[in-house]
Amino acid sequence: MAQNLLKGKRGIIFGALDENSIAWKVALAAHEQGAIFTLTNAPVALRLGEINKLAEITGAKVIPADATLVEDLEKLVTESQALLGGKLDFILHSVGMSPNVRKGKVYTDLNYEWLQKTLDISAISLHKVLQVCHKNDALNEWASVVALTYIAAQRAFPGYGDMADAKATLESIVRSFGYYYGNAKKVRVNSVSQSPTQTTAGSGIKGFGTFFDFAEKTSPLGNASAEDCANYCVTLFSDFTRMVTMQNLFHDGGFSSVGTSDAIMNLFLEKES
Repeated sequence: MAQNLLKGKRGIIFGALDENSIAWKVALAAHEQGAIFTLTNAPVALRLGEINKLAEITGAKVIPADATLVEDLEKLVTESQALLGGKLDFILHSVGMSPNVRKGKVYTDLNYEWLQKTLDISAISLHKVLQVCHKNDALNEWASVVALTYIAAQRAFPGYGDMADAKATLESIVRSFGYYYGNAKKVRVNSVSQSPTQTTAGSGIKGFGTFFDFAEKTSPLGNASAEDCANYCVTLFSDFTRMVTMQNLFHDGGFSSVGTSDAIMNLFLEKES
């Protein structure tokens, strides 16, 4: 249901690949709530994905950008402001990729060059986005930047590999840059720690189905869907959350606060009987 929560707001949405992407759902929800924005992804992702379809639905312009390249980000931010008619009010950072995970390298046998790529793409890119915006005064006061993360930043999850290190770094950048940007321009910076979600990227993680089922059985509310995550992000872009910043916000149906659940315990009881 549209309440025009983002009417008059301008933004950039990183990472929409196809209809399964959380960023895709965020774009749809932001559009429904009255926002205008540009869409961006790496050139290779644009070739593989369906972002032009999303652009048609939302009336957005697609601007290719490698989130690890400062010159690409500067072009993206400058062109976005020109197209949208002013400074930005929100940014979604939905950027993550690990060559080690994709190529099946276990955590105890990482390729360190690939690890550096993982960190640059999945975490340091957020710092670059924020730094480019900060130096170019591209965000309005009370603007909101949201980065997507996962609880593996705090807890060990076999199979998540070096993405856990990247997400931990991402969340640190949220706190650190959030402090400086808050003081400078009242800009809010938060991360949303989402449930395991059936996206193209998430499904590439070894054992993802087990991750998903375990979280579903542990969480009192079950796993949060991509659509629910999109709606949550919209609230963080809106003026209703103006005093929320530097937070890692769990959007996981309660998973992060549960030790175990009856459903999980019953699985073991069934084995014993």
